[in-house]
Amino acid sequence: MMVAFLVLSILPLGLAIAAVSDLFTMTIPNRVSAALLAGFLVLAPLAGLPWPEIGMNLVAGLAVFGVCFALFAVNVMGGGDAKLLTAAAVWYGFNTSLLAFLVTVGYVGGGVTLIFLLLRSRASWVLAMGIPLPASMVTAKKIPYGIAIAIAGFLTFGQAPIYLLAMNAFH
Repeated sequence: MMVAFLVLSILPLGLAIAAVSDLFTMTIPNRVSAALLAGFLVLAPLAGLPWPEIGMNLVAGLAVFGVCFALFAVNVMGGGDAKLLTAAAVWYGFNTSLLAFLVTVGYVGGGVTLIFLLLRSRASWVLAMGIPLPASMVTAKKIPYGIAIAIAGFLTFGQAPIYLLAMNAFH
């Protein structure tokens, strides 16, 4: 029961911490991504995920890392975002739940980007109203994409095989 609780808690909690950190500091601490990866590696076998599937989850993380590294190399994606997306991908594995997560990241990321661009285009108006907003929302040059990754994770985690295993432990 404790393993199931941890499986159901660690990814959402890590994503929430990453999103808040990205919003206020425009950085995602490496320890958040490392904790997500370590949490999966410890909990997956305890939750009953078969070893071949654990291996494929790691392959999924490597594949996502490869794409993210290429995007980072051409300055399209931040390093923290790349590491967070990689660590989260490991929780989904190489299956349709990973595809759902990544597509949702894209759509939510587009929405988050539009909101930030709108706020930045009206920054003087918003600030003149006395609304206290983090600098990332009104003056920063980059988009804190960790927010989109977190929202997508919240929306799709229920499809991940490890989530389904953990939920079966409660029934």
